[in-house]
Amino acid sequence: MIGYYLRMALRSFRRAPGLTALMVSTIALGIAACIVTLTVYHGMSSNPIWWKNGELYAVTVNPLSPSRTRQAGLPAYGSSQLAYGDATYLFGSAIPKRKTLLAFLFGWISGAPDQTRPLPVMTRATTAGFFRMFDVPFRYGGPWSAAADRGPEPVMVLSDRENHQLFGGADSVGRTLLWSGHRFRIVGVLAPWHPLPRFYDLSAGAGGAFARPAAAFIPFQWGPTLQDWPAGHMSCESQNAPTTYQGLLGSGCTWIGLWVELPTRAARRHFQAFLQAYAGAQRAAGNFHAVNTHLWTVSQWLAVHHIVTHRSWLLVNLAFALLAVCLINTLGILLAKFLRGAPIAGIRRALGASRRQILTQHLVEAGTLSLAAAALGLLLSAAGLAGVRLLYRGSHAAYGKFAHFDPIGVAWALALAFVATIVAGLYPAWRIGRRPPATYLKSQ
Repeated sequence: MIGYYLRMALRSFRRAPGLTALMVSTIALGIAACIVTLTVYHGMSSNPIWWKNGELYAVTVNPLSPSRTRQAGLPAYGSSQLAYGDATYLFGSAIPKRKTLLAFLFGWISGAPDQTRPLPVMTRATTAGFFRMFDVPFRYGGPWSAAADRGPEPVMVLSDRENHQLFGGADSVGRTLLWSGHRFRIVGVLAPWHPLPRFYDLSAGAGGAFARPAAAFIPFQWGPTLQDWPAGHMSCESQNAPTTYQGLLGSGCTWIGLWVELPTRAARRHFQAFLQAYAGAQRAAGNFHAVNTHLWTVSQWLAVHHIVTHRSWLLVNLAFALLAVCLINTLGILLAKFLRGAPIAGIRRALGASRRQILTQHLVEAGTLSLAAAALGLLLSAAGLAGVRLLYRGSHAAYGKFAHFDPIGVAWALALAFVATIVAGLYPAWRIGRRPPATYLKSQ
């Protein structure tokens, strides 16, 4: 019977091609708006390393009292970064499976073949644990060893983009480069890697959540060794910022990120206790005004930094409101269309068709309409996402990376549109099934 109902639906569409096109295009427009906004929203709010969400933790320590925290304009947990003394002490804990320190430095790279001028590069000063903690892929070579952190050894990991720019994409492991006048040996080259949002460093001073990863990576201790001032965000409570590098290391200025990998609940409890004990000891010594420590999972870290703004969620709501308006209009058009074909339904009822069969026939017609609208909606969505990529090219290219079909968003939007269209067709179909056939037999 379904095949018969489909044939009747196609005949009904051919009898009113204008109304059919209007309904299909109306629903397709609503579907396209939902898919585009949901795709971008889901990409911006997603956890790019979800499989380790319960193992990776960002560490924060707020030494300020609640009143001083409010005066400084900071959230309740304080700064998202740590001072040098706090970061290096906590990094020394043996509890985490892996751990990493993060700072941003600015440097110049030279010495590559055929390079005519130094290349300015944003450089990530970090530790060996960074690469394995965050599952960073390598094209050539690999990360440096923990011993290279202690040295520190003059080793470097290049990004895929810079390796193409300096060496034409060839294997450059073992080659040497000058970074700000100091010779470094390349030990690894990353494969293309651009987690969005850039969860491990969300600070605006480092480019924000959607900036590219660093062009080069060097051991963290090269910053203090070369007395290279951080290039990323630095926050100092005192108005008198340090003027010497040693003053910076001994100050309470925050500029270092700390992440730890705690794969078990026991490890998390032990490290939390270690963190609390350290903050308590610092408060007893008069260095801290409060004991306020946190371990944040990746998803929590993204949430507290408000990576997805209220405006983004508002756009999603508006898109679904547009879909609702489209479906309401479709309901009215379907009702008018079904009532127009009511005499045919009345004759079928007189020939023995049940109300259930009439209802099913019209629901099949509504379902066929929704499938056609879904197909057109996907085409319009592809065009809309291409427009988003075109809009956010250049300096905002990172946002354009979200403008690709997201299977989850597409599945939700299409399922919602299909169900909503069936629901929209349910009332007109029920109305037709309830009308007495005698009315139409008399008129015929």
